[in-house]
Amino acid sequence: MTTFADIGAAVIGTGFIGTVHVEELRRIGVDVRGVLGSTPERGAARASALNVRRAYGSLDEILADPAVHVVHVTSPNHLHVPQASAILAAGKHVVCEKPLAMTATESAGLVGEAEASGLINAVNFNIRFYPLHQHVRERIAAGDLGEVRLVTGRYFQDWLLHDTDWNWRLEPDKGGALRAIGDIGSHWLDLVAFMTGQPVVSVMADLATFITTRREPTGPVETFSTERASETVARSMGTEDVGSVLLRFANGARGAMTVSQISPGRKNSIQWEIDGSGGAASWDGENPDALWLGHRDGPNEILLRNPALMGAAGRAAAALPGGHVEGFGDTFAALFRAIYADVAAGRPNPNPPYATFAAGHDEMLVNDAIAQSATERRWVDVDRTKSTASPAGSSSPAGGRGTRLTAEVGTAEGAR
Repeated sequence: MTTFADIGAAVIGTGFIGTVHVEELRRIGVDVRGVLGSTPERGAARASALNVRRAYGSLDEILADPAVHVVHVTSPNHLHVPQASAILAAGKHVVCEKPLAMTATESAGLVGEAEASGLINAVNFNIRFYPLHQHVRERIAAGDLGEVRLVTGRYFQDWLLHDTDWNWRLEPDKGGALRAIGDIGSHWLDLVAFMTGQPVVSVMADLATFITTRREPTGPVETFSTERASETVARSMGTEDVGSVLLRFANGARGAMTVSQISPGRKNSIQWEIDGSGGAASWDGENPDALWLGHRDGPNEILLRNPALMGAAGRAAAALPGGHVEGFGDTFAALFRAIYADVAAGRPNPNPPYATFAAGHDEMLVNDAIAQSATERRWVDVDRTKSTASPAGSSSPAGGRGTRLTAEVGTAEGAR
């Protein structure tokens, strides 16, 4: 086993999320070797701003660097599959942003490549790693809520409220056919399936596009930017601003999810409630250290995040003592600690707390059913018959390449 400090990482993408990856990798002690921007100029500017030692000129430069053992993919969605595939072929572990691919056919192929490689592969569903979510998963598995019956919630943002708001996610050829569902709904769906242990098996979806024409700036724009460009071009919109989805889970439980990227005042509001036969639990991302626990025959409770009061998984995800709020950025550090523990060990965890490519592919299958349901205006079953991926996101046993790469870490670091 090696240490995090012996592991070199590179990050593809230098925008909002790419920057979070860089900062949180440094926080857990991983050596960030460099970044790859959308252009050489962009990469150099961001490398300087982030105090990263190197701006790579291409993916090939990253893959040829023996000091890089893990590559983080935070590029636009249409680049995920070709980049992740090349990274695996080069014998490097990969952490990819969600959604894993543009289509489930693409993600299925990527799952096969990842399993054959024996390398660590993960999808960045960081919302799983609020410590209370890890705790809830354990308590539901232990039977604290009884049989799960109803799962409801929402994910609301307002960053695309105006017709002048623009981002590459608005372009189907870069972001995919689903936008609000694929971007933020995927987080919610992965989270509730993870916590309950119940995959979604059937959906009924209603999607709507209220802003049918947007103004694309002629120059570059940052995600979540509030600046409005003076020069724009009109673009027709084909992806959804909001979506409502009725859900059926494998155990017969029912659910409902609403997502929106045009809800004024909601910057990043994710909420869920899980109702079981013996109790309920509810959480609000704008108050992430508080878990509401509901009871029929006794007082309701509020569990404030506290390592001393949570199970082993919750304690592992927590970095601060009770009363010291952990938020969005902290979830990346907790996720990366879990991923890099497997990298250091040189083999995939057979039952990881993070989402593997298999789990990311399963979410793509759910999204396909949602898209079909919205088009055909009917209930649609999630088709897993053509998939070898497990909804639980299990990984294949370690292969020789994972072991070899761990040995190379020591060699490369020793020679530096």
